Amino acid sequence: MAEAVFAQMVVDEGLEGEIETDSAGTGNWHAGQGAHRGTLDVLQRNDIPYDGRARQIRTADMENYGYVITMDSENLTNVRALSLNNAHVVPLLSFAPNVGRTEVPDPYYDGGFDGVYEMVRAGCAGLLETIRTEHGL
Repeated sequence: MAEAVFAQMVVDEGLEGEIETDSAGTGNWHAGQGAHRGTLDVLQRNDIPYDGRARQIRTADMENYGYVITMDSENLTNVRALSLNNAHVVPLLSFAPNVGRTEVPDPYYDGGFDGVYEMVRAGCAGLLETIRTEHGL
């Protein structure tokens, strides 16, 4: 969900030639699968296209991307274990302090896709603003 939301924000701002987005999980249990129906529903209701497939994060991702964003503390720990430089491995909600949470919950089990979308949207907006400021975009 975060990949799709952020990618749409990048397109809306005309920055698709400047910012590349991708997503990966720390586990391989959903590798090759499309997004959950609940995610696709909330994205569709918000006019955000997405047809990506799950993949597992690789050590090379740490070298190829300037920012690696995590959803929760377990992901943060797992991703930092892959990285020699932790400077830009940060939780999404650190870019949205007004949300009042530090972790994005997984809606897979409880169906809270709309609430997660709002958190993700706030985090992505803050992330985009940070990138624009840090890189003069």
